[in-house]
Amino acid sequence: MIFEIPAPLPAPPPFIPGDFSSAPSVCTLPPTKPGAAVVLDVPYEESPACLDDCVVPGAGFPECFDDIWAPRPWFWQLLPNNLIYTSYLAGPKESRIGSVVYNDTAPAVYDPSVPEGTLWDTTLGGRVSILRYGSDSVVHPQGLEVQIEGAAFVRLDPQDQRDLRSSDFRFGVPVVYGLGRWQTKLAYYHNSAHLGDEFMIKYPTYPRINYVRDCMVWGNSYYAYDWLRLYGEVGYALFNAGGSQPWEFQFGTELIQARPTGGRGAPFLAVNGMSRQELDWGGNVCVQAGWAWRGRRSEKLYRIGFEYLYGSDPQYQFAFSNQNRCGVGMWYDY
Repeated sequence: MIFEIPAPLPAPPPFIPGDFSSAPSVCTLPPTKPGAAVVLDVPYEESPACLDDCVVPGAGFPECFDDIWAPRPWFWQLLPNNLIYTSYLAGPKESRIGSVVYNDTAPAVYDPSVPEGTLWDTTLGGRVSILRYGSDSVVHPQGLEVQIEGAAFVRLDPQDQRDLRSSDFRFGVPVVYGLGRWQTKLAYYHNSAHLGDEFMIKYPTYPRINYVRDCMVWGNSYYAYDWLRLYGEVGYALFNAGGSQPWEFQFGTELIQARPTGGRGAPFLAVNGMSRQELDWGGNVCVQAGWAWRGRRSEKLYRIGFEYLYGSDPQYQFAFSNQNRCGVGMWYDY
């Protein structure tokens, strides 16, 4: 019996590094699953090409974003990762996550003969971008953007079994535009104030007010330097109740590192002032100072520090009472 040995297959050409035309072809295996349609297997948006090309290893910030105000391509984005117009750092009624424990030396709202003492204010909320036609910079994107914001502002009394004193609820829809160092916004927000049930039980004669504002706001923000922001806004309430009157003004400044900080963080200082018509153009001033950490791939910001507020109580159930308070807190913007 004679066996015929087949001729050996020709050797593939050698692969030259960098020359992918010389690479051997790859034969894909047939699918192992039925080819029927899968409802959840829908197209997805791929990551941008060369996403990490501009990242310096070990650096806290992408090298290609050193000029954070440089023009970049604009395109439509659904749910982008950052904001064109960010919340005011020292604004008492800005939507974010935050908590401040403080001592208030002003007279107590339920008994003017004694000081308030220790109180605990917490904010539970946030501000996010829904739709943008603009750039996708890590820091300070530019373009036209629709945002939503909302928060619950809650006050507890640690000296009295942490009873609920009051809570304000806010919801808003800002439409913002940013170009270079300028940002502007046209926004609507609703704010309503509520007296805490435990406080009402203990002080049944305390007069509750139905404080409500449905307000249109026009605001402007300008970065004189990368680390220095100036802002101001005017609001007119289309609907008022509980002693609220139409006009309000807000203004302030912020000094904070614009770029990602890394683990060491960086110092910050923020000052915010507010004036309202129902207070005969009085209001309050809030000053914050401390240490901040900013994310590498977004403008997410976490801060700890001291806060001092003097003037009208930012809890609108007590809007016609004053505070003189100083305490420590933490704040997170995302």
